[in-house]
Amino acid sequence: MNNSTTTSNFAPSEPLWHSAFYKFAQLDDPDAVADRLRELTVPLTGSVLVATEGINGMVAGSTALLDAFEHALQHDIAFGGKFAGIVFKRSECKTVPFRKMKVRRKNEIVPLGIAGIDGAKTGIDVPPAEWRELIKQDDVVLLDNRNSFEFKLGRFHNAIDPNVVNFRDFPKYVEDHLDEWKAEGKRVAMYCTGGIRCEKTSAWMKTLGMDVYQLQGGILNYFKEMPDAEKDWDGECFVFDNRIALDTHLHETDTTLEDVYGGEADSEWRLARAKRLNDAG
Repeated sequence: MNNSTTTSNFAPSEPLWHSAFYKFAQLDDPDAVADRLRELTVPLTGSVLVATEGINGMVAGSTALLDAFEHALQHDIAFGGKFAGIVFKRSECKTVPFRKMKVRRKNEIVPLGIAGIDGAKTGIDVPPAEWRELIKQDDVVLLDNRNSFEFKLGRFHNAIDPNVVNFRDFPKYVEDHLDEWKAEGKRVAMYCTGGIRCEKTSAWMKTLGMDVYQLQGGILNYFKEMPDAEKDWDGECFVFDNRIALDTHLHETDTTLEDVYGGEADSEWRLARAKRLNDAG
């Protein structure tokens, strides 16, 4: 069952905020969790995915509405404390990021395409200030764990683009280079937009005998915690909502979908799909 409702419970003059969050947590009854989330998100817009492995979502609303939702997610008795301590990454909106609210039940909250991976058994979390120093080290391989079009729009200095068209392509790149990294005594550091892709991937890489360092909270958290993030970052950060892209101060830019997908081999398909999704909510 999907929840897809158009809402407008904030006044036009009221500042609109975006909140991104996720947590890997074993859910015994994900359908019940999804049902409760549908109730709690009535005054909001956005998208939340629910699976047995946890939740992954983005919602938008006024400060008061987000405060209430974030508190309920952590304390509502229906969730049994599964989401206590979940981290929320907020950014202000110039463009309304979503038109509707959707809560969807999925098999995975982030599809790596490898069965049996426990995203809670993750790699080594590195806070932003320590990350700045880590990625300067000569023995560190810095991997961008996002799609190639996201990398082209913005990236950390000296990061490697694995040329991923879909997140499911990332494991092959790792498998092709893992022995080389081990032989050279390299450490792998990964980053992604909000951290979820890195958590799932690093949990899988641990099963291959390699610990991975990952940016705590992803790019969005780095921008939040490091006011001079532009020292380490080139360009902008793509976000999967109607705002398109943010700068290092979490401000919406004037980048368009044409700017993002132009030059890609499948640019016409990606552009048409993105516009269709934006129009739908």
